[in-house]
Order: sequence, then structure tokens, then C-alpha cells
Amino acid sequence: MAHGLNSRQLRVLAVTPDFPPAIGGIQLLFHRVLKNARHLRTRVVTIAPPREKRLGASDDNVVRSRRMRDHRVDVLLMNGLAIQEAYRFRPDLVFSSHIVCTPAATAISRLFGVPTVLYVHGSEVAASPILARFGLRNSSVVIAVSRYARSLALAAGARQSQIHVIPPGVDSVEPSGVLRRETPTIITVARLEERYKGHDTMVRALPLIRARIPRVEWVVIGDGQLREEIAELADANGVGRSVVMLGSVSDAERNAWFDSAHVFAMPSRLPAGQAAGEGFGIVYLEAGVHGLPVVAGNAGGAIDAVVHGETGLLVDPTSNLAVADAITELLLDRKLAARMGRSGEHRAQQFSWPAISARVEELLQSVAGRAPQTRQAAAG
Repeated sequence: MAHGLNSRQLRVLAVTPDFPPAIGGIQLLFHRVLKNARHLRTRVVTIAPPREKRLGASDDNVVRSRRMRDHRVDVLLMNGLAIQEAYRFRPDLVFSSHIVCTPAATAISRLFGVPTVLYVHGSEVAASPILARFGLRNSSVVIAVSRYARSLALAAGARQSQIHVIPPGVDSVEPSGVLRRETPTIITVARLEERYKGHDTMVRALPLIRARIPRVEWVVIGDGQLREEIAELADANGVGRSVVMLGSVSDAERNAWFDSAHVFAMPSRLPAGQAAGEGFGIVYLEAGVHGLPVVAGNAGGAIDAVVHGETGLLVDPTSNLAVADAITELLLDRKLAARMGRSGEHRAQQFSWPAISARVEELLQSVAGRAPQTRQAAAG
């Protein structure tokens, strides 16, 4: 994160329930935006990680509240600590990564007359509609990670003029030197916690794929409570030997698998037809960095992450037949796969974290420039 005492720097109190070393898309997004910002002086307020997660080098600009056994208590303590830090830090702006931070952001805004900016990702809006409505109505500006996230924010009460769509970014990586495998390989990278990610659809698609490509393998990276269920489902469908479940792996091992596979597939859907699911899907861009064509669901934020027919194929995520046909087409048509992989790699370059962070920082600076009007409105 940018530090220093340059008077032009914007003092930003960043509040987030999760921050590295916690793993996840929201954590990655908020960390990369702050890390790559050039003219922000930030102080991050977050919840301490679980005991089993060891912290790296200490950062004086990250303040962590105690972690308790009840997540609701954790969030309450974080919000209280954020208000305390506001008195010490005297921010020009409060930047929230999640709606659970908005009680503190709203209180700080009213106490100090500073504007607030809120990130909207997608599923949290559907999961907590009352809190979402409160947070959206009390935020100066909302950043939606996709057009889908924007539509959820509007449905929850946000104003059109309030919302700015800025997608997440992607890390650039050095080539691992690993060559594509001789075995036709599909890869999925996602935590095995949410059913909407589509692992079950992948299992049901695999027999159809294997009927045309007998040697195919599906490599699954990620861990979670659904791991055993997915393994049992694969055995029940007669494809257990074609599934390689690696669990959690290092970034280097994950990148090596990206480089050695032929197709990335994660057919995320809207769970039970509800408004939730994939807010954007950074992993689709990560696959593009490694030159992989993508198969994704034509729902939620994936529609912004994947360009149909250019960087991959968007299909009905509830249809194992549609998923199987798309994956099979890319595995059999190597020229098509290579063309989409190159397009995905080119597109991913446009989503570099420095470029995305610059867009967010420009917006924060603009919002802070309206601070006098905000203070006047608060006073009135």
C-alpha cells in the first residue's frame, strides 16, 4: 500500500472483514487495489485471521480486531475498532470492501463529515438485503465489480448516479516453463464451499466428454466442505479415475497447472434461480493470463469476465450437455482453443492491477473532492 506524508495523499480508512492472509476474491481485490494505489495514505481495519493462519511481515498500517467464535461478534468488534481508528487517523474518506463495514462507515461519515465508498460484489447483497439497503443508501459512491453486481445494487435501493462499474484486476505471472500435457486436461480452480460454482455439473458432464475423449482428465484445485461429496458423485457417475482432486495448492503449483492444462471450466450458476452467484470471477482472467480458453456459465458476473466466442464460451450452467459440448469442442479443436487462449491472454493484460487500482484511486480522489459539500449536507 502507498505510504508517506505527501500532503497530496488522500487519507483513506479502509475497512474490510477479511484481508490477507485470508484467501478469496474479495480479499485479493481489496488488497491489490490498496497496494497499487500511488497517492493514498491508507489505514486498514480488519478482523484478525484464524490462529492457523500465520501473518507475514507486520504492517503498521493494518489494524486487526480480535477474532471470536461468533462471526457476528467479529463484525461488531471490527466496526467498533474502525470508529476508534477514525478518531486517531482522521481520514478524508472511508472505503468499505463489504456491506458489513457500512455501520462504522456511516457513523464515521456523520461524526467527521467525510464521504464513504462501498464495494458491491454480488452475493452479499442477496444474502443480507436489509443491511445492503442500509449500506447502499448511506454510501456516497458504490463500486460494482460487474454489470450484474450493479443490477443487484440498483434492485437493493442504490441510485443509478451513485454506482460506478470497475472490474477486478489480475496479477501478471512469470511463465512456469511447464508445457501443455499430452493428456487432454480440464482445470477448475475454486473453493469447494459454494454449490453454485458448478462442480456437480462438471461431474455430470464428464461422462459425455469422456465418451468422445476417453483419456480426458479433470483437475480440481481448491478445498472445502463439498470435496468428499464431489468425489463420491464422480465415483457414482463412473468417472472417479478421470478426476484429480488436488485440494489447496501453492500459487506456483496452481500456475503450473494453468500452464499445463488445455481448458479452464467453471460453469457457475445462480443458485436455485436466486440473485447471487458469481459477482465477476477473477479466476476467468487468471486462466486467460496463462493462455487458456474458458467455459463459463452465461449468468451473473461471468458475462463481464468472459467474452463469448472470443476468450471462451458462455453456456447454460445448469445443462451438463451444454457444458460437455463446449469443453469437448475446445479440446478437439486445438486451433480454436489456441485462438481463444491468445485472446484471453491479450484481454487479461487490460485488467492489470495497477490499471484497475488507478481507476479506483481516481474515483476516490473525485469523491473526496466533493467532501466540503458532503460535510455541509451532514451539518444540515
